[in-house]
Amino acid sequence: MARGGRTLNLGKGSGSGMLHWLGLAFILLMVDQFTKVLIVGYYHLGDSTYVTHFFNVVRVHNSGAAFSFLAGAGGWQRWFFTVIGFVAAAVIIWMLKSHPGQRLFSFAMACILGGAIGNVIDRLLHGYVIDFLDFHWRSWHFPAFNVADAAITVGAACLILDELLRVRRTR
Repeated sequence: MARGGRTLNLGKGSGSGMLHWLGLAFILLMVDQFTKVLIVGYYHLGDSTYVTHFFNVVRVHNSGAAFSFLAGAGGWQRWFFTVIGFVAAAVIIWMLKSHPGQRLFSFAMACILGGAIGNVIDRLLHGYVIDFLDFHWRSWHFPAFNVADAAITVGAACLILDELLRVRRTR
């Protein structure tokens, strides 16, 4: 493509590849924040709506990390997890810049980036993360989570898949 007499390189290693992945992270971040705004607007803490026999929408505040890890630690964990989120975001942006042509890897990184920033925003605004997706089956109950958590989980699964495929290709 030519623009102003210059040729734009849209291939591997170009900045536009990184922008594509940052755009995906931004979309995931916006969906996460929008759903949390809806939950805060329509639910009080602890309110729940039955949706199906295995899923409810519920408003939960998580001051810890995954599965409420360190939730009762006294408040320092808010800043600890916020700093971890910022450091992770910086490392992920650097990795996206370094590997924009690796599609599965970059997809995974974009998912993790969008989710991490979504939860950092919650910690900065509220002091906790807003969770609302509540899955259960008979006596089994999964801890409530949100869109950011789902994006991070999908990203982590894709990272594992990417590594398995990379190892398989080298054999």
